[in-house]
Amino acid sequence: MKGVILAGGLGTRLSPLTRITNKHLLPVHNEPMIYYPIKTLINAGIEDIMIVTGGNSAGDFLKLLRNGKDFGLKHLNYTYQDGEGGIADALSLVEHFADDEAICVVLGDNIIEGNIRSAAEAYERQGNGAKILLKDVPDPQRFGVPELDGSRVVQIEEKPSQPKSSYAVIGIYFYDSSVFDVIKTLVPSGRGELEITDVNNHYINRGEMTWDELEGWWTDAGTFESLLRASNMVAESGANKV
Repeated sequence: MKGVILAGGLGTRLSPLTRITNKHLLPVHNEPMIYYPIKTLINAGIEDIMIVTGGNSAGDFLKLLRNGKDFGLKHLNYTYQDGEGGIADALSLVEHFADDEAICVVLGDNIIEGNIRSAAEAYERQGNGAKILLKDVPDPQRFGVPELDGSRVVQIEEKPSQPKSSYAVIGIYFYDSSVFDVIKTLVPSGRGELEITDVNNHYINRGEMTWDELEGWWTDAGTFESLLRASNMVAESGANKV
């Protein structure tokens, strides 16, 4: 399995900080934000990693991360997303890198307390289709929300005003190689982007989606409030525990 970190976008919710740098290079406690998703993949046993970035600060990732040797990696891969076409558009750029293998996709502002090794191992046993990770949250309307029927995902609704569960779909996904064919069938949403929720619902409609609940805390870091929360949680209890 290969790993993909999506670290593009303009990060407008963190302006003016993001006028001068990419959001994923901002500090979370004592490390750059991008360190956390890298460690998430490595702790799951995934060391063949590509980072998708964009904007005017893309070269700074190379300055910071170099070839990944600070993480014990032999090599890091990079690719560039023009503009803001959405998460699924960014994912489409890694088809050549995936090379018909399964992938684990981590959004670059997702930070977790523990690790996803058990989910990665479960997905490898699953063999095909997709897997999402869920977390019970007090404000699911801010996220993609799954409707569940026992162990089955019925559908995912993006930022619903009346959530059908208290779970959020966090930004960690497992896909087989058919995900790139799925993306090619998508049409842009009302905000002009190719939505990852549409990708996930495609797998659900095919009966090929499973889910696990993430243990430990999770947060994104895409707003000033969540960036502060992430820094405080890392400072208090640490992150990416093996």
